[in-house]
Amino acid sequence: MVEHDAEHTRFVALGDSFTEGVGDPDPSLPNGVRGWADRVAEQLALADPRTEYANLAIRGRKLREVVEEQIEPAVAMAPTLVTLYAGGNDILRPRVDIDALMAGYDDAIRRLRATGAAVLLFTGFDTVASRFFSVNRGRTAIYNELVREVADRHGATIVDYWRFDEYDDPRMWDVDRLHMSTRGHITMAGRVLDTLRREHTLEQDPLPALVPVRRLDAVRANVRWTRQHVGPWVMRRLRNTSSGKYLEPRRPVPTPLAVTPIAP
Repeated sequence: MVEHDAEHTRFVALGDSFTEGVGDPDPSLPNGVRGWADRVAEQLALADPRTEYANLAIRGRKLREVVEEQIEPAVAMAPTLVTLYAGGNDILRPRVDIDALMAGYDDAIRRLRATGAAVLLFTGFDTVASRFFSVNRGRTAIYNELVREVADRHGATIVDYWRFDEYDDPRMWDVDRLHMSTRGHITMAGRVLDTLRREHTLEQDPLPALVPVRRLDAVRANVRWTRQHVGPWVMRRLRNTSSGKYLEPRRPVPTPLAVTPIAP
């Protein structure tokens, strides 16, 4: 059962590019993105303008980096609600010891739950529909089971991304095919709010049927994607350079959002 503070919500979002908001561009915001966590905070603030929101997530961060850089500051904020998704960047590496990683994850969740905050954890997405990313499907399945164990042990709540079949549609993904599109972020915000059992206004019109793509056009698109996105990603891995190396957290301290409350 998700817990709620009797007075107001202090929401702290932790993780990597998924939570930072990559794929949902907004040049007016820090780091140029918005994302599902901003949209969740906005909906919470519409119901209660006293809601405070911080987002410490930074793209490219691996699980250990998230734990080392973000957990202690989050605990110090005395949150009432924390979301955490980390580990996706580890799963994409050539070698990873998932069991060793999850030991640190387990301790992080223990520390967050000790604050009395409700903690939402995410399973990884099922990449069965992706010819490129499905190679890591087994790793993600192991990660998910360990996340479920941690959630059970510490009384955290699961947002089960693995079972969200709507993300099999390529329009839910950005052009890099790795991060959610704006529509994907809006949908995720709705899923999180549904998990919290909070009312929201994030319903979207159904997508029209996909138009079949000619084989030659698909090949050209794959070549373009490989050149523009896969190549630079591989080069960053070889140079051990993170895409978020020079970035700071978008919202480093919990602050209210300027929104108009929903009338009773």
